[in-house]
Amino acid sequence: MELDDLISVRIPDRENDELELKAQKMDLEIFYEDESIVVINKPAGLIVHPGIGNKDGTLVNGLLYYFNSLSQINGRTRPGIVHRLDAETSGVMVVAKTNKAHVDLANQFQDRKVKKKYTALTWGNWQKKEGVIDKTIKRKRGDPTIFTVQSEGKPASTRYQLVKQFRHLAQVNFFPKTGRTHQIRVHTAWMGNPIFSDEKYGGGLAKARGFIPELKRYYTKAMRNFNRHALHAEKLEFIHPVTNSPVFFQAPLPQDFINLIELLAIVDD
Repeated sequence: MELDDLISVRIPDRENDELELKAQKMDLEIFYEDESIVVINKPAGLIVHPGIGNKDGTLVNGLLYYFNSLSQINGRTRPGIVHRLDAETSGVMVVAKTNKAHVDLANQFQDRKVKKKYTALTWGNWQKKEGVIDKTIKRKRGDPTIFTVQSEGKPASTRYQLVKQFRHLAQVNFFPKTGRTHQIRVHTAWMGNPIFSDEKYGGGLAKARGFIPELKRYYTKAMRNFNRHALHAEKLEFIHPVTNSPVFFQAPLPQDFINLIELLAIVDD
C-alpha cells in the first residue's frame, strides 16, 4: 500500500443474499415477448424488485412465475431488471431474458440512446409551453431516500412540453435524457410545479391546504382516491438487442389517470 491509496470495500447485503425469491402468479400485462426481451405495462403500486421490507409481491416475483429465463447481470434479487420505475409510477418497462440482451440494453440506457416519454399532472402554471430543465441531482443529506437539485450533484436533463394548462394544475409530457433516480419528480419540484399527489416532493396533501376550504376538500379527496403520484411512463423506444432494428412501445394512460384528469378539469378548466 502507498500513501493516498484508495481502498474500496463492499459490504454484502445479508438480507438480500439470504433472500429466497418466490415465483408468484400475478396479473402482468405483456406487450411483447421474444427470446431475448419482454416488454410489460407495469401497474401503479407494484414494486419492481425485492428489498428491505419487500421480500415478495414484486414485479420480479411475477417475472419468475411467467418466464423460465431471465438475465442475471444485476444479481440474483433483480433477474431481468435493466431499468426501473418507482412503485407508484405506472407504464412501459423492458425486461431482459438473456445476459447478452441485458448488456446491450444497459449500454443504450447509459449512452442515452433510449427515448422515453412520461405523462404527468403537475401543480401550478408553467410559464413556458416547452423547455429543458438542466439541473444536477444528488441525494439529500440526512435522508438517502430523497434527491434534491444540488450544484455538486450528477448531471440530469429533462425536456418538457405542456399539453394543457388548467387553472391550478397542468398536464405535461416529459422526455428525460438522463435517467437519475426520481429525476422528473425532483426537477418538477425544483421548478415549483411538483407532481400531483407526490408526498415526497411537495405535491401531496400539504399542497391542497393553501386553497380555500371548498377546493382544499376537493383536491384532498381527489388525491386520496387516486392514492399515488400522477406520473406515467407512456413510451419507450430503443434498438432491439438482437435484430438491431428500432422498436417502440406505448402504454396508454391508465383509466384511473384519465378519470383523475377529467375530475380535476371540472374545477380547474
